[in-house]
Amino acid sequence: MQPAWLAPRPTQPEQSPITPGAVWNENLDLFTTYEAAVTMAQNESPAGEAAMSSAAAKEQREVDALAAEVTETQLHAFAIDRLSQAFETSAKRWELIVYPSLFAFIILAAYGFYLVFSLAKDVHYLAISVDTNMTVLASNMQSISDNMGQMSANVRTMAVSVDSMARDVNTLEPMLTSIQTMDRSMQAMTMSTSSMRNDMAVMNQSISRPMQFMNWFMPW
Repeated sequence: MQPAWLAPRPTQPEQSPITPGAVWNENLDLFTTYEAAVTMAQNESPAGEAAMSSAAAKEQREVDALAAEVTETQLHAFAIDRLSQAFETSAKRWELIVYPSLFAFIILAAYGFYLVFSLAKDVHYLAISVDTNMTVLASNMQSISDNMGQMSANVRTMAVSVDSMARDVNTLEPMLTSIQTMDRSMQAMTMSTSSMRNDMAVMNQSISRPMQFMNWFMPW
């Protein structure tokens, strides 16, 4: 009876073109089958060792032939395929980091644009308000300047008036002597009037008694 590992493989339906990875996997299966056959041959009885050795040699030749078919180009293709798979895996890993980061950056950029736009709008309103207030302030400063000019003219008029008053006071200085003389004259008149009052009192006392005596003789 033929061993199971030497039995012909069943034909498989036509598949897509074999890739270098598939060829490598198939060869790996052959090596595994060969190792299993060698193990089974060692475990069988000594009677079948000769048949097993010949079969193992045949299988070894088949494996060597298949290994020879795996050219250096296929190995390079397999290496490139493994590299592309590793790159795809790394790319997927980086996608988990880059895409959320890019989304967060877009949100932050939109928020920053909104802040800059709001700041620009506020500065625009502030400039309009300052311009309006500066116009009002300029008109008020012009009014203050006009009022200060009028005040300066009034102060100059007051200075002239005060100077005239000073000259008038200097003119009144001779009148002070006359007023002092008048004061002394009024004092003398007061003393004379007081003396006349005393004289009139003495005369009244001198005349009142004779006149009273004469009144007693008058019928009326």
